[in-house]
Amino acid sequence: MRALITGITGQDGSYLAEFLLKKGYEVFGMVRRSSTESFERISHIRDKLGLLQADLLDQLSIIGIVEEVKPDEIYNLAAQSFVPTSWNQPVLTGEFDALGVTKILEAIRLLNKNIRFYQASSSEMFGKVREVPQTENTPFYPRSPYGVAKVYGHFITINYRESYNIHAGSGILFNHESPRRGLEFVTRKITDGVARIKLGLTDKLSLGNLEAERDWGFAGDYIKAMWLMLQQEEPDTFVIATGKSHSVKEFVQTAFGYVNLDFHDYVVVDPRFVRPAEVDRLLGDASRAKKEMGWQPEVDFDGLVRMMVDADLERLREKKK
Repeated sequence: MRALITGITGQDGSYLAEFLLKKGYEVFGMVRRSSTESFERISHIRDKLGLLQADLLDQLSIIGIVEEVKPDEIYNLAAQSFVPTSWNQPVLTGEFDALGVTKILEAIRLLNKNIRFYQASSSEMFGKVREVPQTENTPFYPRSPYGVAKVYGHFITINYRESYNIHAGSGILFNHESPRRGLEFVTRKITDGVARIKLGLTDKLSLGNLEAERDWGFAGDYIKAMWLMLQQEEPDTFVIATGKSHSVKEFVQTAFGYVNLDFHDYVVVDPRFVRPAEVDRLLGDASRAKKEMGWQPEVDFDGLVRMMVDADLERLREKKK
């Protein structure tokens, strides 16, 4: 089996590449041309991967890479994935997260409709939630340009599935974190900040809204669900979540508590980090994924926080040497 992963250098892409290699796949990654390469997350497996240059903004390059790789499966994990940036760059976010999906689907339609396609949808599509918990049937009400673009990507996937009989599945993944999460994301910002404070490298951590609640899971668990979706006989949409919601404050409290510190002594709320339109509470119901695919999350909330704090402590200690 041959798989092509867009966004292979990101958190999810790196975990998925590892997972598929263990399954015996030939794994290819689509990377954008850059004068400075950033392959840190896949450096340990880079010699086992085929990396090719293409860009979601360029239809011909996508057709070219699909033609060259001839994949059995394509996992579209590439995106402008940082929600706050989507207000500053709404058009670019739409180009990547909405039209980029269409370009890959067009390449499949033109070259080989038997290719199985996975689209990374997002719980941010639910936004101002219509019901709690959110299921595959919950209406969307996105609250950011990122969420809006992801809704387009989600529905264009369904449209190509129904219009051209393509095996195109969409995973509505709730927040999933890991030590490989980018430092700009709130969870990693917290665990990095906790590690720095514990090691005496700083004495403050500035955050935005501490009351926002998210359903947080481990990225290493969630990529298994992506693969399982493409092994189903019929393509479909699945919510992937833990079914448990925690506030940013709880995440902060757990992370500081793990290293025996009181977060009240270090955390500062900074209005600059508050979103123009907040998503107050996300809580997913993954019953269908559990029932139909046998998927189960393995790492719980406390385990995830501890894993991330430990990894940041180790990284910063190595840097200090």
